[in-house]
Amino acid sequence: MDTEERLAVFLDYENLALGAREHLGGMQFDFQPIADALAVRGRVVTRRAYADWSYFDEDRRMLTRHQVELIEMPQRMGASRKNAADIKMVVDAIEMAFEREYISTFVMCTGDSDFSPLVHKLRELDKRVIGVGVEKSTSRLLPSACDEFLFYDRLEGVDVPDESESRPKKSTTKRSGSGRAGTRTAGTSTGRAKTAPVPDSAPADAAATPADATADAPSGTASGTTGRTRRKKPEITLPEPVDVPDRAPEPANDEDDDAPAGEPPTMEVKVAQTLAGLQGSASGSVTASQLKRTLVRKEPTFSESDYGFRTFGEFLRYLADRDVVVLTDGPSSGDPVVELPEQPDSAKAFDLLRTVVQEAGGTAALSGLKNHVRKRRPDFSEKALGYGGFLQFCKAAAAADAVALAWDDDAEDYLVTLG
Repeated sequence: MDTEERLAVFLDYENLALGAREHLGGMQFDFQPIADALAVRGRVVTRRAYADWSYFDEDRRMLTRHQVELIEMPQRMGASRKNAADIKMVVDAIEMAFEREYISTFVMCTGDSDFSPLVHKLRELDKRVIGVGVEKSTSRLLPSACDEFLFYDRLEGVDVPDESESRPKKSTTKRSGSGRAGTRTAGTSTGRAKTAPVPDSAPADAAATPADATADAPSGTASGTTGRTRRKKPEITLPEPVDVPDRAPEPANDEDDDAPAGEPPTMEVKVAQTLAGLQGSASGSVTASQLKRTLVRKEPTFSESDYGFRTFGEFLRYLADRDVVVLTDGPSSGDPVVELPEQPDSAKAFDLLRTVVQEAGGTAALSGLKNHVRKRRPDFSEKALGYGGFLQFCKAAAAADAVALAWDDDAEDYLVTLG
């Protein structure tokens, strides 16, 4: 552990959450892919997120589950406080750089170029800086200033929904109710998503309804004369509550879902994903002890005994027999080098997809199909092949005539069949 990197994570949360909502098909930001990506780069010792949390109630619960410290920065005190979260984040990062010398890496999760001076100063203080941001809402100036930059939408576990094609049946029905919601989020600037926190919350519409009623009513009208207006108002305000449940499932519209609800990824998949991340970030070979430490960082309750093995080496030999990993002699006895099998090219991956569909009877729903592919090859990753998501991978397979892909109105999902 003395040679491991110590990481401090700072999240400009409004920038990330609004950037994901605006540019990633309305999906909700999830911290888990970032946590997994950082686990293979070192030991995270502190996590802090800065925002006005009155606008991110559900997100607050998600971050708390990931042990993220929430720093409250209210934005309702006037326009002069619109950069309060930025300033607080910079002050805390500089203070930590001087007071905690054991922290070697700072992870700045934001796409705002205003943090470039902070990045330069941290590097002057001999600190490594990793940036994380949504690709389309990240300034071009920020990635070049960091030692390493990770685009959130390219991380393993982030499946960006293709809204233009994912649910064509419901696309016409959502326009009438969600048009105003689109207008609210569209007002957010790409480089500084945080400057418009109010448009983010759906309850703002409900709060605005009484204000609209008051504005429409003439001043000084008696309660008896406003009765007619109040009868008309329900016709305007009723669609709003209906629209909220209609929009709520939209972030969960996951045609690229790694696994159906209630069916978590298998241990083989977790090991393959972790090993792939270590091979991509480590300069040398990955040993069994290094892999075990990383698995424990990602899942502190991990124990090979839960899977019926006495030692981690026995567990790795079991995976090697199933062609999940490849073991070779390491620098010390009892600590072998662990590698992934050779990654298949796209043509072999298309054949794998075709085989899985054939075993399913010639037709399979896209939802959950990726999980079945990983049961046959746990280290499968469409992003390692250059595809942004599993739907894009299936479209490429259909273009290569390996399978056929068509939308089914009854199933409300894509169906993958043998071409």
